[in-house]
Amino acid sequence: MRETISPAKSVSGIITVPGDKSISHRYGMLTAIAQGESKIANYSTGADCQSTLGCMQALGAKIERKDGLLVIEGGALSEPSGELDAGNSGSTIRMLSGILAAQKFTSRIGGDESLSKRPMKRIMQPLTEMGAELEATGGQFPPLTIHGRPLRGIDYTLPMASAQVKSCVLLAGLFADGDTIVREPVRTRDHTEIALQEFGADIEVDRRLITLRAGAKLTGRELVVPGDLSSATFFLVAALLLKDSNLVIHGVGLNPTRSALLDFLVGMGAPIQVLDLQQSGGEVIGDLRVRAPKLGQRVSGGVIQGALTAGLIDEIPALAVLGAASEGGLTVRDAGELRVKETDRIATIEMNLRRMGVEIESIPDGFHVAGKQPFHAAEIDSCGDHRIAMAFAVAALAADGPCVIDGAESARVSFPEFFSTLQQIAV
Repeated sequence: MRETISPAKSVSGIITVPGDKSISHRYGMLTAIAQGESKIANYSTGADCQSTLGCMQALGAKIERKDGLLVIEGGALSEPSGELDAGNSGSTIRMLSGILAAQKFTSRIGGDESLSKRPMKRIMQPLTEMGAELEATGGQFPPLTIHGRPLRGIDYTLPMASAQVKSCVLLAGLFADGDTIVREPVRTRDHTEIALQEFGADIEVDRRLITLRAGAKLTGRELVVPGDLSSATFFLVAALLLKDSNLVIHGVGLNPTRSALLDFLVGMGAPIQVLDLQQSGGEVIGDLRVRAPKLGQRVSGGVIQGALTAGLIDEIPALAVLGAASEGGLTVRDAGELRVKETDRIATIEMNLRRMGVEIESIPDGFHVAGKQPFHAAEIDSCGDHRIAMAFAVAALAADGPCVIDGAESARVSFPEFFSTLQQIAV
């Protein structure tokens, strides 16, 4: 699908974004293995999170939509009749593998062409240490064949910062004999720890040390998924690019382990306010108000490296666009993980910025884009990557003419309503 985006002078109004992807994945899995009924409001409409629901249904969970809620009857999982389909979702295959490794049956889980190129050795290693038996294409690529086995708790130090790997080990630990301990090199998003506690697990978090006690008994809950901060990022950037913007994004998840984004933007001089803070299910929720910088001013630019890179990894495509329009540009380092996302995101960011006439220099684990650069009308290739499609749709708002986004349908992976929402607020 091709989407044409015309230049705009501002973005204004009040919008909502889909339920947080990360939290939706976790709720979808935990409600399916918890005892009793759960109800989830604002579950993500994105295709990735629907893949998680499809897998849990195939494993025997009863899932229905009633009065705008997801109603899930959980309990023991059953052997699926065919291969589980994770679609494009790395979160689904990596986290669900932890649960599958402990079941009393063999399962096979794969996905689309893009997912089949994403490395799985990072989860296979700790699961094998726990006693799991897994097979993969070429030793590390999907589809995975997982032979369920009794698991033992381990003390595992993550070799890289990854909330998905941490979650995989903790979810496997729910079924393990003995406590499961995970040590992080840097703190990553803690949605799994919060959700496990909400469902009744005995879990202790001491900074970067997480201990899950054996014998957890999870029970169903009524839950509300906060709005997805990563999805909100595109609109925050749009407002910062266009003069006279005044935008409110309602009900966004503001988990402290995700606050690196807001801290970084405010540090660049972005006029962002947090309004109406609340808490639900252990997660912090609030409204974000963002205005354009003062007339004639730009945000300052900055450097993303080290632990900050891990905290902003999903937001880097949008921040690259903002960096090109900033005063001092943007430098990204320690982001080799971007090379193995839905696309090689360093390469696709570089390709599309160059198409728009923006100068950028890439390195193996990052890039530098100079500031104060204009965007020119161009044909953008999303390469089937939802975050690339959305980031460059935002860049197109600030271009000197209409831009065409090829592969715009990829936005459905996380934000099916993205283009209609963008059209609604662009003036």
